[in-house]
Amino acid sequence: MSNYHPLTEQEAIGIARSVPGIFGPEGELSCREIGDGNLNLVFHISQASTGASLIVKQALPYAKVVGESWPLSLDRARIESEALILEERFAPGLVPKVYHSNNDMALTVMEDLSSHVIMRQGLIEGGVYPLFAEHISDFLARTLFFTSDLGMNQQEKKLLTRSFVNPDLCKITEDLIFDHPYTNADTNSFDSHLQADAERLWSDQELHFEVARLREKFLTHAQALLHGDLHTGSIFITEQSTKVIDPEFAYFGPIGFDIGAVFANLLLHYASQEHWSADEASRKARRQYLTDTIGDIWHGFERKFRELWNEHGTDRIARTAGYQDDYMLRLLQDTAGFAGAKAVRRIVGLAHVAYIDKIPDADVRAKAQRLALTIGTTLIKRNRQLTSIEEIIHIADSASRA
Repeated sequence: MSNYHPLTEQEAIGIARSVPGIFGPEGELSCREIGDGNLNLVFHISQASTGASLIVKQALPYAKVVGESWPLSLDRARIESEALILEERFAPGLVPKVYHSNNDMALTVMEDLSSHVIMRQGLIEGGVYPLFAEHISDFLARTLFFTSDLGMNQQEKKLLTRSFVNPDLCKITEDLIFDHPYTNADTNSFDSHLQADAERLWSDQELHFEVARLREKFLTHAQALLHGDLHTGSIFITEQSTKVIDPEFAYFGPIGFDIGAVFANLLLHYASQEHWSADEASRKARRQYLTDTIGDIWHGFERKFRELWNEHGTDRIARTAGYQDDYMLRLLQDTAGFAGAKAVRRIVGLAHVAYIDKIPDADVRAKAQRLALTIGTTLIKRNRQLTSIEEIIHIADSASRA
């Protein structure tokens, strides 16, 4: 029988102390619960005498944002730790080290990244990260290729897929991204000045058709092992280092979903420059940085993914002339559609982003929100027509000038 219970700080210290090679034999350990997400307890354990530290993360059996009325499987903690281990194998140095895991207690002990900042907050504070596009494109290309049918033996992949069946967290995505924003759902949350905008989303049948296609892909298209929630709140960063965290939503799904999630968050920050940039010149420069980053990520991802395919591809028929180009085009189009869906839900759905929610002036916030909705809905509606990353960037830039 499971011994699961939410940890106390003293219990977290005891678990941390048992991890070999981290803390010195002398000196007390201190503990702070620092979790600011919706699903977990996160304990920061440190030792002042040595400067050593680590993180103990424990899944809760419900979503904190709602409470015990929204139960969740604790198996997501196992999924997270196993995903981190696989990601470290395929993209070394781009995720935190896992020191220990305990499936019965739904916990993972991992590297402390306090020397980094959460990318979402770093961007709000004006951070510029010159290596981010290189790092995240490497992470995306390598983790997605080597867990796909292109880079993994197909029978081994089928067996691995069983380990990442993640119905509870997939259900969150299925509802909150691909359903609720497009109807008058109880979970939706938006400012009153967006009522008419939300109602237009609910009645737009052209939009619903494309969302239905994207939802179908999320439900059925098991291309590769996804992180599943790859937003800027799931990335720790410095100017020299990028670490992807929190893959508890990991499952086998459509490759474009992970890439689109990154793009959506950069585009939401793009929209939020209505407030965070002091004047038109700085706004233009900041948005240029963000769209340059999007372009660099896609071009880096595409180049690296193709190189991996050409060097390590396991499937003979996938080398058929023209198939690689067709595959990459479909990935781009999926990326655009999923980016749009992720952007829309952050404006009218249950969970928003600080970029926009922290804008104090309601009129300025409304302008940023509507810009994000315009970019998002346009990407959704036009995703199957797009042929280049530059067209995605043009959609954002055109909306900002309208």
